[in-house]
Amino acid sequence: MPVPVPRQRAIPAVESGQAPAAPTVGGPSEAEAPLHRDPARKEETVRNDATAEDDSARTATSTATPATAPTAPTAVHPAPRPAPHGTSHTTALTLLLIEDDPAAGPIVPDLRDSDGKPMRVRTARNLTEAGRLLTDDVHCILLDLTLPAPGRTAGDDELAVLRHVLELAPRHAVLALTASGDAERGAEAVRVGAQDYLFRDELDSRLLSRAIRYAVERKRSDTAERRLAEGRLRAQENARLERGLLPTPLLEGSPLRFAARYRPGRSRALLGGDFYDTVRTPDGTVHAMIGDVCGHGPDEAALGVELRIAWRALTLAGLCGDELLNTLQQVLEHERDDDEIFATLCTVDIAPDGRRAGLCLAGHPAPLIARPDRPARLLPYENNGPALGLLPGARWPRMQVELGARWSLMLYTDGLIEGRIGDGRERLGQDGMVEMIRRQIAEGLSGEELLRAAVNEVRELNGGELTDDVALVLLDRVP
Repeated sequence: MPVPVPRQRAIPAVESGQAPAAPTVGGPSEAEAPLHRDPARKEETVRNDATAEDDSARTATSTATPATAPTAPTAVHPAPRPAPHGTSHTTALTLLLIEDDPAAGPIVPDLRDSDGKPMRVRTARNLTEAGRLLTDDVHCILLDLTLPAPGRTAGDDELAVLRHVLELAPRHAVLALTASGDAERGAEAVRVGAQDYLFRDELDSRLLSRAIRYAVERKRSDTAERRLAEGRLRAQENARLERGLLPTPLLEGSPLRFAARYRPGRSRALLGGDFYDTVRTPDGTVHAMIGDVCGHGPDEAALGVELRIAWRALTLAGLCGDELLNTLQQVLEHERDDDEIFATLCTVDIAPDGRRAGLCLAGHPAPLIARPDRPARLLPYENNGPALGLLPGARWPRMQVELGARWSLMLYTDGLIEGRIGDGRERLGQDGMVEMIRRQIAEGLSGEELLRAAVNEVRELNGGELTDDVALVLLDRVP
């Protein structure tokens, strides 16, 4: 059944917000008295916006006289509903009035947004009904502060209803409606979280339209400012975590040259758990380590920091090889939040003369060694042990490897080898990485330039940012 078109009025109960049609003969219909709705016809006020506009246009065309009938649109193209915190408005603003007695509401015959478009208005008699009408296309809420809040008596908290609405609609602008002379309550409402307060008997359409537009823009500005502050805080926290993951090496007195590079995998904007460290013990041995906690996020990064600090402390205390890794596994088992969390690790201890090294692998890719007399290759990985945290009582054999008089040793995380090659599903892999490093060394790259070129080429092969973090450590011995 078509709904009669209402006359120009204070706050319409339907959502269309269209211009009024010519009055009907014989007195106003139910729709012409929107603030005295029949509860049995409540569903008529919760229609889809596009449907309401279409019904209103068709009814106006069929009932108005030729002198007053508006021109019907040739086609209906419903615009997308903007979110309350969106950018530009493609449709008129939508107001939700929460008022237990709509008949006593302010007289606002013509609410318009900054573009001159009529605002849509929805009315709710209580918070339960408001919850059903509160959708993403609502931009502003006009709230009567005298409404009772669920589960509270009148003397509990004068702003209990406002606090409830702010919890119900944290992303929406809220205007508090109070009685004249009650400026103290209105000011307190703003301190609690409302964008502004208005006096009930001092409203007109111009004032309320401006207040709604101001509240929506202020809420948008507050939201943007809060997100910016949260982003800065996250960046600071990430920076502190990254400093813990990537410390300054302790190599004083060592002839070895050190270089490192770390590139977070920002496609998911999450900090990962890659970590590394290098220290020289009093006997002249240089110990290097690189590891990766599975997963992404601050919890994994924090666990990586704990493992790195524990590794440095245990190394400086004289532990190495299987004994050190067994202790690190105990640390991981006690500090992780989930039994499925594990970490891969590669440790290298280079003898004081720089010609030999001990290697331990805990589920981690083998390091790459490059020497002038032979092409770059991977160190042996046949005795690779399991990742830390997978098998209780596991062992990690220490392999002795010959380095030679002049060499470059590169430790890396799997982010370097798991990037894709082009648009296909093929990944770079260790073989592809070895070929890439051989070519770059042949081009004369070394040190930080070599690491930077390796990361950049892997990213280009992947066609964009890598999904995983990449950490690399390079130690060079040049007699």
